[in-house]
Amino acid sequence: MNFSEFDALMMQRALDLAEKGIYSTKPNPAVGCVITQDSKVIGEGWHRQAGQLHAERLALLDAQQRGFFVKGATAYVTLEPCSHTGRTSPCSDALIEAGIGRVVVAMQDPNPLVCGQGIQKLQAANIPVDVGLMQERAESLNLGFIQTMKTQLPFVRLKMATSLDGRTAAANGESQWITGDEARKAVHFMRAKHGALITGIGTVLADDPSLTVRLTDEELASINLTQDNCHPIRVILDPHMSMPLDAKMLSLPGRTIVMTSKASAESQRSQIDAFYAKGIELVAVAAQDDVLDLESVLHYLAQEEKVTDVMVEAGSIVAGAFMRSGFVNELHCFVAPTIMGDKAKPMFTLPGIEAMSDKLPLAFQSCNLVGQDVHLVLTPTTQKG
Repeated sequence: MNFSEFDALMMQRALDLAEKGIYSTKPNPAVGCVITQDSKVIGEGWHRQAGQLHAERLALLDAQQRGFFVKGATAYVTLEPCSHTGRTSPCSDALIEAGIGRVVVAMQDPNPLVCGQGIQKLQAANIPVDVGLMQERAESLNLGFIQTMKTQLPFVRLKMATSLDGRTAAANGESQWITGDEARKAVHFMRAKHGALITGIGTVLADDPSLTVRLTDEELASINLTQDNCHPIRVILDPHMSMPLDAKMLSLPGRTIVMTSKASAESQRSQIDAFYAKGIELVAVAAQDDVLDLESVLHYLAQEEKVTDVMVEAGSIVAGAFMRSGFVNELHCFVAPTIMGDKAKPMFTLPGIEAMSDKLPLAFQSCNLVGQDVHLVLTPTTQKG
């Protein structure tokens, strides 16, 4: 399909609108829509929050409020208009009923409830539909949504803060702070983008972390969040139910789920009531030799909690387990210009390799300076998710 320069400009605008919702729409995808008539923008919209109007309906409403008629107009949408009734009615129906004359779609919806059916419905109503304009960027806005729909597992980002020589804590366990203020701020924005934040019980026992999003009201408003809805679910991997009942996070906003083994949940029934009394949600998952099965953890979050994007912030044991698992989609390393020496704690607890052919290969995606620290984004070249 040959798209015009005007088509490209309008889809770029729709993608910019969609990007406004990447923090607030979860677990829904971020979507933008632009409606044009005679080469003029007459309506715009972007999906703000799950359960609220979708981008197409907001764009139609915007055009109506501006006093424009949309019959015969062109709609540019970053994701295929939905064809099923969820919390809102189908957007494909809204476009048809409004008399839209053409629809340009960046990418097909991977949701099995849609997956081409929205496009087919529009075409059945004799509306031309052109698909694939700026598809790569459209996909990049909704990596978690796409992955969850295709694999039933969330997109996993493993974040590490490290010295130049790959150390994450001093020999005595002290880890605050390796990186500077700007990098730590960037991490809080990262947290706000995710539905769940995973750490291990070792980190809880050693650091008593808050695992909250600590941004100002103004900063949250800039990403369409508030202090009430910005915190990801805290997920603690705790095979022996060792979670301290006086942990700091339990008195802070947000939910806390302790993932434990089925054997521990069965043998420590007396502890369960104490957990519930502190507001802890307990989930038993598959485990082997007291090691929780990470696929079971991720599957639960995707299927039961509707989490599409997971961030892992943990010590070397859990970080190493995730890297070995093959479920890490992106590795985010904030590297400080400092050296801590060989007695400090390493990034990963991993078995040493016998030959270079056994190394874990990664591909660089980006490298940016954040304050005095470097933010590296890498992807494992082999992944399960």
